[in-house]
Amino acid sequence: MNQISSLATAMREPLLASCSDEANPIGLDGVEFIEYTTSKPQALGQVLEMMGFKPVARHRSREVLLYRQGGLNVVVNAHTAQGRDGRLPDPSGAASLSAIALRVRDARAAYRYVQDKGAWPVPTHAEVMELNIPAIHGVGGSRIYFVDRYREFSIYDVDFIPVPGVEQRPPATAGIHFFGIVQYIGPERSNDWIEFYSVLLGASLIPDEQRFGILPKGKLMRLPAIHAGAEFLLQLIEPEPNVIDTDERLQRIGLGVPDVLQAVQQLRRNGVEFVETEAAHSEARGAISKTYLGAVVFELVKSTPGAQP
Repeated sequence: MNQISSLATAMREPLLASCSDEANPIGLDGVEFIEYTTSKPQALGQVLEMMGFKPVARHRSREVLLYRQGGLNVVVNAHTAQGRDGRLPDPSGAASLSAIALRVRDARAAYRYVQDKGAWPVPTHAEVMELNIPAIHGVGGSRIYFVDRYREFSIYDVDFIPVPGVEQRPPATAGIHFFGIVQYIGPERSNDWIEFYSVLLGASLIPDEQRFGILPKGKLMRLPAIHAGAEFLLQLIEPEPNVIDTDERLQRIGLGVPDVLQAVQQLRRNGVEFVETEAAHSEARGAISKTYLGAVVFELVKSTPGAQP
């Protein structure tokens, strides 16, 4: 962060005039996939299927499965030797959010840009018939990937084999779409992470009075996108005073739905349980699922698909 801090006041130059500008320095265009790492992929798969995701493809050489619904891709990584994020899966079966892949117009150029701004690169070791997807270190050992193959030809066309007889583009349950991601940070670390995301990715702070969902703590940031509607939010949450757990990590996914209460009803029929307490309960603004497999939580937020969050 020191190198990033020293560059915080520097003017961001456009990477390439054709694909970036000062407000969107890497040509960011939304999220390609979210990745979980676990040693019990079947258990996590059951949770994802309750949420409406369907297994659509398997990795050619690793124990990795792709789940999808609508425009959302979730990768479940149970590779026995080493997770794609470089960490061993938890032997207890607890799943962790280990990576987020960002769509960019030019992955190689974006990768160079963020390294020039102080990001730490992750060495990658692609095997035969695998793509080499550039990545940098994120929070708590997670990875941030850069993907520019997401239109007619995607990364899955190379690295994955479709599951026979399965619809490759299953519709979204209750209009679910990606809204954002919640990150737990250390005490008094908000400014560090605000700087990290603003300098590297062009994220901007959202005023404190503008809140979404039912858990309005922390700082909110909006990440830009080339196409309207592909923007998404980051929520940075510091621990409460005297809280023992101060680990930094990606904590949960935020999913937008047009009608929260209708989505809760539909997902409950699928078997999903939601938190219903005085402090947090399902309402028109949002809802939050119970925690599965030690760390898997889904937050629903009222949001119209395609609209800026």
